[in-house]
Amino acid sequence: MLRTHNCGILNINNVSEQVSLSGWVQKTRDLGGMTFVDLRDRYGVTQLAFNMDIDAELCKRARKLGREFVIQAKGKVIERSSKNRNIPTGEIEIEVTALRIINKSIEPPFTIEDKTDGGDEIRMKYRYLDIRRNPIKENLMLRAQVNSSSIMNNIISKQT
Repeated sequence: MLRTHNCGILNINNVSEQVSLSGWVQKTRDLGGMTFVDLRDRYGVTQLAFNMDIDAELCKRARKLGREFVIQAKGKVIERSSKNRNIPTGEIEIEVTALRIINKSIEPPFTIEDKTDGGDEIRMKYRYLDIRRNPIKENLMLRAQVNSSSIMNNIISKQT
């Protein structure tokens, strides 16, 4: 099983649970003794924590992760010391005990975030990357829901 939870669903009620998450590496931060990785899937972002004092080899592997690598991380949900109230998972992080790189990636031509540094031309050239951004993803999901409800309405109206 690649994951037990989605990245956007974990919260303070999940503290002490063992979880497995999969997704894209949004960004990494190396703070010397600690390395933090923001892991993203279509449901949200969860912070992964790698501690040099707990597992130096695992922390070194985490430092080599690039943006948009696809990974699986297993570990324990812990409460964050510095909470981020801007995201639903901002009160917790995953203390990683196992890391698996599912697929490596070359550096994308623009950041895959809500506000990106890529212009329209480059985003359209790499549309398959652009649709990973939340505004685009949400628009596509809304369009699918509207189309689905329109189809159902047509079917119902034809039956009556």
